[in-house]
Amino acid sequence: MSVFSLKLAIEQNRLFNGEISPLFTSEQTRKARAFHQKIAGYQPTPLCELNELASLFGVGKILVKDESQRFGLNAFKMLGGTYAIAQLLCEKYQMDINDFSFEKIKNTIKEKMTFATTTDGNHGRGVAWAARQLGQHAVVYMPKGSAQERVDHILNLGAECIVTDMNYDDTVRMTMQTAKERGWEVVQDTAWEGYTKIPTWIMQGYSTLADEAVEQMKQLGIERPTHVFLQAGVGAMAGGVLGYMADVYGAQRLHSVIVEPELADCIYRSGVKGDIVNVSGDMPTIMAGLACGEPNPLGWTVLRNCATQFISCQDSVAALGMRVLGNPTGKDPRIISGESGAVGLGVLAAVHYHPQRETLMAKLGLNRDSVVLVISTEGDTDVKHYREVVWEGAYPTTA
Repeated sequence: MSVFSLKLAIEQNRLFNGEISPLFTSEQTRKARAFHQKIAGYQPTPLCELNELASLFGVGKILVKDESQRFGLNAFKMLGGTYAIAQLLCEKYQMDINDFSFEKIKNTIKEKMTFATTTDGNHGRGVAWAARQLGQHAVVYMPKGSAQERVDHILNLGAECIVTDMNYDDTVRMTMQTAKERGWEVVQDTAWEGYTKIPTWIMQGYSTLADEAVEQMKQLGIERPTHVFLQAGVGAMAGGVLGYMADVYGAQRLHSVIVEPELADCIYRSGVKGDIVNVSGDMPTIMAGLACGEPNPLGWTVLRNCATQFISCQDSVAALGMRVLGNPTGKDPRIISGESGAVGLGVLAAVHYHPQRETLMAKLGLNRDSVVLVISTEGDTDVKHYREVVWEGAYPTTA
């Protein structure tokens, strides 16, 4: 077997208390999923069993939730944006979310609305999709260095898309200021003082994927996962999903690992310090969807209370995950997973091939009885870069 060492900094969460957030319960998730189920074309994304890979890696099961098949948008993010926009409109027009339909609200809106957001790609695509369904306008700002293919996906949905010369977090601030000046509605998945309602709805929307996974595991005869690996940018998806799963299983019974790129590891650093830490600069990681330097306080609260460990890793870990998922072992299904989507599985692979494998397995509590859930949050949203990694070997496992 090959042996190589990729950087994996693992930090135990010393602030863990297992406290459940009232914002991200199974009750809130059921409400969000009921909304999504009414959207034309809804179906749960696949939960893939990688049994042969699990045997190779020395764990009981590896389960991958494949979000590349979400509403034809190649990523999970629309779950949050659509739910938040629906809640926003229901509040504005005094409607019950249980009675919401795109057609009904489209005929109710009396004045043209503009939804504004900042994105690395997938969230903005979801907001643009929802705006088009409603016959409204979306303005999407992206940080410098954004891939042209991700820009084109947003433009093709009829939205306006502007790439700035700033990093993600500075672009968020510019978006907020511009929207305030122009009377636009901001639909952002991070939170700050005075702006928590919409990001809460977004995070609740994200948890639909976790509810599907729980249901799918039951159908497979799996009582619960022992481990869940969740990638984090601002921590909105990780917080929403972990909040729900902690409510369902109990945080103490779930070994949850939050994974970030070392170039944008604000959650990891916050875990080390025990309080929110911001990361500044360009953050030029290949995991574009995770290139965020300022934690969402709503998500951080959940992760601080319920996450078991935090990991900061190099970009080659994500690249390894992409290659492993795209080139399966034996009869395991093939999964097309992008840079931000594959990093959880990449950690498992990096541990397996590490010269200190046994030590890392023990540190993560992994053994032959482990049932590991990972979320592949996106497919090949940047096909050119996907092929550079998977076909051409960019970001190799050796120096």
